[in-house]
Amino acid sequence: MEDEQSFSDISGGRLSLQRRYYTQSCREFCLNCPRLSLRSLTAVTCTVWLVAYGLFALCENSMILSSAIFITLIGLLGYLHFVKIDQETLLIIDSLGIQMTSSYASGKESTTFIEMGKVKDIVINEAIYMKVIYYLCILLKDPLEPQEISQVVPVFQRRDEKEMKTCSTTSPFVKFPPAGEDSRLEPRSLSL
Repeated sequence: MEDEQSFSDISGGRLSLQRRYYTQSCREFCLNCPRLSLRSLTAVTCTVWLVAYGLFALCENSMILSSAIFITLIGLLGYLHFVKIDQETLLIIDSLGIQMTSSYASGKESTTFIEMGKVKDIVINEAIYMKVIYYLCILLKDPLEPQEISQVVPVFQRRDEKEMKTCSTTSPFVKFPPAGEDSRLEPRSLSL
């Protein structure tokens, strides 16, 4: 069984969520993000090249134009390979674990697997980062003390990487000890 819903992200972009139910114990959630806009790509490229042409006209140094083209191409490839996520998938198999896959615009895929025995809970967390942000995260058990939380793993990290790291380190489920004490994370509250 499969169904699909459309949503808006924090920036107003269009997102599509597909839910697939293979069996009672196997479910997949797929978040599709909008493709790279040709309009924004053209605007950034033209701006960089116009500034480079203006500097070339002032300095009459052809290295400026060559560097602008080179920097634009390297920047675009870096953005497509490391930043722009087209699709994120969350595959949950009850007895086995959770697999998170991110597909980047360049075709690169990044997959993370978390064993079900390490999962303490899956929650919707709230964080303030210029505005209130709600995000899905997985709370992992501490291997030494199973009643405590060792890590908060954000799911569907389409947002800015810095923003997600800030949100996951300021989670209400995690309390950081004062300096000089044990650095393990402890739960504050697990009730929703």
